[in-house]
Amino acid sequence: MNSPDTSGFTAVHTAGAFMPLTQFGVIDVKGDDAASFLHTQLTNDVQHLDASTARLAGYCSPKGRLLASFLMWRTGDAVRLLIAHDVQAPVQKRLSMFVLRAKAKLADVTAEVGAIGFAGDVRAALSGIFDALPDGVHVKVEGPHGALIRVPDAAHRPRFLWVGPKAEIEAHLEKLDAKLTRASPELWDWLDIHAGEPRITQATSEQFVPQMVNFDVLGGVNFKKGCYPGQEIVARSQYRGTIKRRTALAHAEAAAPGDEVFHSDDPGQPSGLVINVALAENGGVDCLVEIKLAALDNGSVHVGSASGPALTFLPLPYAFPSDA
Repeated sequence: MNSPDTSGFTAVHTAGAFMPLTQFGVIDVKGDDAASFLHTQLTNDVQHLDASTARLAGYCSPKGRLLASFLMWRTGDAVRLLIAHDVQAPVQKRLSMFVLRAKAKLADVTAEVGAIGFAGDVRAALSGIFDALPDGVHVKVEGPHGALIRVPDAAHRPRFLWVGPKAEIEAHLEKLDAKLTRASPELWDWLDIHAGEPRITQATSEQFVPQMVNFDVLGGVNFKKGCYPGQEIVARSQYRGTIKRRTALAHAEAAAPGDEVFHSDDPGQPSGLVINVALAENGGVDCLVEIKLAALDNGSVHVGSASGPALTFLPLPYAFPSDA
């Protein structure tokens, strides 16, 4: 990792910043059966996804383990999926295998579509591009320049995601540079971490049932919808009793996605796994860590081995259900 984006952190906290996001890929699913097909594949309700809403969703293996996570919304005649770039190709290929006779076609539109994240005092800059700004989390407005989605706050600052035609976005970069600080894509990863919103990447694909990454709390799972791959296991995890593993926010001197973490009282076997990592503001890294809840009660947790860098746990911006 490089050094922290000092000017970006400062701008987020005190003014406004924007970040061109190159860590994502974009899949468009079109056709008469696009929504109904995705509804049978993903953890959230796609059938009733309206034009003014975005939703988190996961795609599970038959064993209920997340292969990928998405932010999804309707745009024009497509359902659009924003996904970690490093898992896009295999996930798109796998989903395409299950289309069968459904009238649905998946297309990689990453080359034509751009994404920019905004954080901080950015409303004035955005109001020059969009007629209205979305106020509620995962509310979406759409205009000639693409979609603008309000995403969960991070570091007590509002955040927006603009996804639209790459040419439209590039045409506005000069104006944005005049009004806001341009920051690194990795700063968006840090903001997602501080929003407590995990992202499944290649390093952690097929490792977690959705509840382990708090997707039930974040609204990424609809427990009333019909079947999808792994649905029985996901439902059983929800209803059989206490959920024993969750995702926590932590700081460490060093960590990488996919690293195992070990508890001081049980050094012989891992107690969890690092999901996402970003450079922290004042050195070291901040991360989201999937971990046994019992491991948070006492002792210490370390990255890589029981003698590795210690994790300092920080409060998430949301609470777990009282029965979890």
